[in-house]
Amino acid sequence: QVQLSESGGGLVQTGGSLRLSCAASGGSIYYSSIVWFRQPPEKGREFVAAIGWDGTYTDYSDSVKGRFTISRDNARIQETVYLQMNNLKPEDTAVYYCNLGSVSHAPADYTNWGQGTQVTVSS
Repeated sequence: QVQLSESGGGLVQTGGSLRLSCAASGGSIYYSSIVWFRQPPEKGREFVAAIGWDGTYTDYSDSVKGRFTISRDNARIQETVYLQMNNLKPEDTAVYYCNLGSVSHAPADYTNWGQGTQVTVSS
């Protein structure tokens, strides 16, 4: 069974950038859509971005459109999906998760969530 592992989070100042990685192990995600969600403190999980299997389809929430870019590298031995986050704002502070199999914006449509990676943006 494919497992996804998120990394790349950290503490950054307002206006800074981070690149998150979602790496696959135990199987291939070559033909899978991949999504990023986030869960801010004391709030529910929310959709951030999605990418189709070949990278030609992308989708973003309104709150990150123009600042975040989702991409994927299927050529790597360990297939990886990235989330480049620029011009970060304090409201981007959250635990970020990736998942696969759909481009749905509803977190209930996904199972097997990983540990996530913490992003903290200071003002």
